[in-house]
Amino acid sequence: MTTFWIFIALVVLVSLTLIWIPHFRQQKLLRTEEAGVRRQTNLELFNERLATLEKELSEELLDQTEFDALKKELEISLLQDIQQAGDDSLVNQIKPKTILWPSIMSVGLLAISGYLYQHLGAFENIGAAQPASPHAGMDTAQIMGQRIQAIEAQVQAEPENSQAWFSLGHAYVSANQFDKAIAAFDKVMDLVGKHAELLGPKATAMYYKAGQQMTPQIQALIDESLAMDPQDPSTLLLVGMNSFFIADYKKAITSWQTILDSDRTDVDRAALMNAIETANLRMQAETSGMPDDDVHKQAAVSKKSVSIAISISPELAAKASPEDTIFVFARATEGPKVPLAATKVSASALPVTVTLDDSTGMGGDAKLSQATSVEVIAVLSKNGNIKPQAGDIQGKISKVVVGETASLVLDTQVQ
Repeated sequence: MTTFWIFIALVVLVSLTLIWIPHFRQQKLLRTEEAGVRRQTNLELFNERLATLEKELSEELLDQTEFDALKKELEISLLQDIQQAGDDSLVNQIKPKTILWPSIMSVGLLAISGYLYQHLGAFENIGAAQPASPHAGMDTAQIMGQRIQAIEAQVQAEPENSQAWFSLGHAYVSANQFDKAIAAFDKVMDLVGKHAELLGPKATAMYYKAGQQMTPQIQALIDESLAMDPQDPSTLLLVGMNSFFIADYKKAITSWQTILDSDRTDVDRAALMNAIETANLRMQAETSGMPDDDVHKQAAVSKKSVSIAISISPELAAKASPEDTIFVFARATEGPKVPLAATKVSASALPVTVTLDDSTGMGGDAKLSQATSVEVIAVLSKNGNIKPQAGDIQGKISKVVVGETASLVLDTQVQ
């Protein structure tokens, strides 16, 4: 900011210099010119009178004594005329410009500069000016769409570029375009062959497409991938996430710990350790039968949560048993349909209110507190499996703003 003001001051100073220096220079030139004209005029008059006196002397109209006296008088008059401040012999004296014009120009320069700076320079935003982001004003979906277009253009220009196809597959997963993601991973395998690091992402895309349900086809891909590489991170992440989702915390911990033990450098080790810690807390809470204090402390601290009042429709109330389990989970409404938080309660507690927040998170980087809104699904399970089976009862809320409360009714029986 200081540099900017110094620059402005220099510009104004240079401009004023260009106005005032010519003015003072003109004054000096005019005075010099006027003095020269006056001196030249006096000399010409002196020479004319002297020539007249010499002529009169030659014609003997004057004697030598009179000539010398008149010449002396003429020389004294010349000296007096040169020393005079003015020059009455000049008919048209040259008049210099007054100080008014440079003064008007200076004031005008300062006024125009101030006006342009205030109205065109956005002076109040100079200190806060920031480089414009290429994604300014765009939401997450628009940014992802722009990224997909760029990668699609790349694979069109380089159809044999397996890395570009691989990146495109992951971008499609992030944009919930799971069919395209599966096709992209298949294309990579056509180019480079089957590898565990490709089977895992394909299985993940199929898993999301199936609504986070573990189908036989997905399980077959997982088995094939782990047979090739028992420590493949993408496959083990999927196994751990699904195990956590169905409350098989021991299997989830084993899967994530296997990744940590592999000493791979291309994984988020901090996120994995947080996920393992969360799974351990859940497992301890189930073992003790009491809510874990640390979990509840986190819930009390967290300000971003959703409270869901769960009830069952009167038509289906008779089909619910106190031994049934209700699984409740929230997942993002924008971006990948990743589960952000989940919990379970006994059907005997109906109607019941549950709170989902970061303390009931699924582990990993995705947190409910980071989402703007979530989709909430509840499943009353007859067999303790989160995957809906025939006879289970489920309900759904398409969108709940994080920080608010909502009511969910179990009103649909799975056929």
